[in-house]
Formats: sequence, structure tokens, C-alpha cells
Amino acid sequence: MSPQRPEVGDLFRRFRQRLAHGGPVHPGRPSVQLGHGGKVGAGPAGRPSGPDVHAERVGRGADGEPAGPGTHAERVGRGTGGEPAGQGADAERVGPGAMSSGRTGRDATGESVRSAAGLEPRLPRDVAPVARRGRERRGGEELRVPEAEFTSYYGRPILKAPVWRWDIAAYLFTGGLAAGSSLLAAGGQLTGRPALRRAGRVTALGAVTASAYFLINDLGRPSRFHHMLRVAKPTSPMSVGTWILSAYGPAAGVAAVAEAASLLPQRGALGLARRLLPPAGRVAGLAAAATAPALATYTGVLLAGTAVPSWHEAYPELPTIFAGSALASGAGVGLIAAPCAQAGPARRLAVAGAALELWGAHSVETRLGLLSEPYRTGAAGRLLRAGRALTAAGVAGALVGRRSRSVSAVSGVALLAASVATRFGIFHGGVASARDPKYTVLPQRERIRRREAGEV
Repeated sequence: MSPQRPEVGDLFRRFRQRLAHGGPVHPGRPSVQLGHGGKVGAGPAGRPSGPDVHAERVGRGADGEPAGPGTHAERVGRGTGGEPAGQGADAERVGPGAMSSGRTGRDATGESVRSAAGLEPRLPRDVAPVARRGRERRGGEELRVPEAEFTSYYGRPILKAPVWRWDIAAYLFTGGLAAGSSLLAAGGQLTGRPALRRAGRVTALGAVTASAYFLINDLGRPSRFHHMLRVAKPTSPMSVGTWILSAYGPAAGVAAVAEAASLLPQRGALGLARRLLPPAGRVAGLAAAATAPALATYTGVLLAGTAVPSWHEAYPELPTIFAGSALASGAGVGLIAAPCAQAGPARRLAVAGAALELWGAHSVETRLGLLSEPYRTGAAGRLLRAGRALTAAGVAGALVGRRSRSVSAVSGVALLAASVATRFGIFHGGVASARDPKYTVLPQRERIRRREAGEV
């Protein structure tokens, strides 16, 4: 009966045990020693390599010299091992008829052919230089992935553009005109210039009425304006603006109606109203003038509080621009309606308003970096340039034509047109910055870079 053959699993287990203990796999055959710095050959097992050396040597005769510290060396030969590799080098040395360490079959044959042809050995991927692995070259130029250009966010704009139409820009202008006219009327009242006072009061009432119309037209339903009066939120520019408009409107209305007291009869109930309206008009006119600065500037705060990039970044300038525009428009009313002898306060108001408006417009076009671009280009740029030119012409005419009613009137028209152009230019500049994603993404990158560099 033939002896029982061992299982294949038992043979492999015995083979691994012999290798682990360094003994011969079969009696009478040469020993095999593998490991970190181990040797494979026909002779006796060699001694281990030096520290931090990964070496594999294959040969038939004596062992080669140990590799230098910190090297990855592979030496293959028939006789004595090759010379040690240089320090810090990654070398493969392939002898004739030998097989490179750690490579079998096609890889070993490929390395032998490359060595025989005098080509540089191919380094393994795990030891290839990092700079060479991640670099692709074509025509001597390094290929780079261009920076991404953001056009949408999952098919949607990064920032939703304002849904406001031209009526909001008109609301901005008429609100400022009402505020400037009330200040003009207060100046005429305090200095004893009835024509200037009358023109300011009547214009203020008409402008605030138009402003309320444009605002309610944008809201869609008048009840929405009423609902805003249910709550007073000091932190909300819209809520504060609603209350400012509600306080200013009645005062401006009483002051304007008081100008018609002289048309009422002297007897009866209307006669009583004729006697009571002038003092009430004086009080109401001063109250409207006291509310006018808030009415002129709160719209600038409202725009700066939005997420629209060019509006939000211009938060120091927008209230200043709107205040100057309001003063200039009120001065324009005085130059048109009042005689030259009574137009002195209007001229001074024009100079002050023009200074504020021109400074603010110049600042938003130069201080904001990339976000100033919407104010310099497109419809906004054309409107703001026209506004500056008309403001300068209006102020020059007001100062030169002190004795000419026609020159003063033309100067007043120029100041009113400048105020319209400035308000619409600011409006269109903000809308343009919301529609282009670069005005949202690039300033964010710049802020991150400055924060990482410690500049902020």
C-alpha cells in the first residue's frame, strides 16, 4: 500500500515554517534567507545589511558589498555583488542573465532590455519623485488647470438679482427731493423769504406723494405698507424707513396746505382755518425739516444692508451720496422757483449738496476695487458720469448767474437732472453687480487670502 500523500496546505505550511526559522526547505539543499537585507543564493546565508538599508542580492558566488545607508539597491549578478550605490540614490543594477529583485516575468525582462540599451532604469512608482508624478509636459510647457469661472450654482445664479424695477429708482429720487425741499422751505421760513418757503413746501408735498405712490406700486398692494406699521424694528432699515415716511408725510402736508391759507375766506369756519393754518404750518414745516435728513439717507442704508455686492460694500458712501443728492435737488427747486434776490440759501445748499454727492460718487468708483467696476461701466457708468457733469454745471451756473433769473433756472434744472442720473446710476450699478457672479466670488477669495496672510 502506497504511503499517504500530504495535503497541499500542509506542504505550504511547512515551507513557510522553514523559511521563518531560516532552515533549509529540503535537506541537502542550499539555505534560503529572505527579509530586510536578506540574501538568496547557492552558498551559505549571508549576514544582514547595515542600518536603514533595503537591499536584495542575487548571485551564485560570494556576497557583494553592503549598500550605503539610506539607499534602495537591487543587485543582480553571477559573481561578486556590484559596488555600493551612492548615498541617497535609488538604483537598480541588473547583471547579464539575472532577474531584478522584486520583479519577475515581463518586468524583469523589460529592465534587462533597458539596461542593455543604456537607458535610464524605470523607477518604481512608490519611489518616483513627487514632482515628476504630478507633472505633465507638452511642448516644453507645464500644463495647468485654469481657475474655475463660476456662472451658476447648480444651474441657478449665485446671487439673486433684485426684482425691483425703475419705480424703486424713482422712489429713491422723489424721497430725496422731498427731503431737500423741506430743508429749503425751512431755510426760507427762518430767513424771511416767502417765495423760497412756498416753493419748498409745495414741492415737498408733491414729491412725498409721488414717493409713496412708487413704493406702493412696487409692493403691489397698499395693505402691505399698512402691515409694515404693525411692528417697529429699529434694526430693520425698511421698518425704520416706513415710520420715517409716515411721520414726514403729514408734517409736509400740513406745511403745504398752510400756504393756501390766504385763499380762504375771512369769515366762518374757513376763516378760523385761515387764522390757524399759518402757525400750524410753521410748526409742521420745522417738523418736516427735522425729519428730512433721515428721509434722505435711510434709503442708502437700506441698499447697503442688502447682499448686493456693490451696494453692500459701499455702505459708507451711499448715505452720503443720497444726502448730497437730496440737497442738490432741493436747491434746484429754489433756483427755479424763487427770484434771484431770495435764492441765496438755495445757492449755498447747492454747493454743499454738490460737494457731498461728487465726493461720494468718486469714492464708490475708486475705493471698492473690483466692486467699483459696475459703477464705471455700462448704464450705471454713463448715468454717474452724466450726473457729475450736470452737478458741476448746475453749481457753476448758480454761482455765476446770481443776477440772471434764466441762468439760475437752467442751473436748477441741471441740478435736478443730476440728482435723477445719480440715483438711477447707483440703482443700475447694484443690479449689475448682482447679475455677474464674479462680483460675488472674487471679493470672497480676496478676503480669504488677506485673512490667511494676516492682513485683516
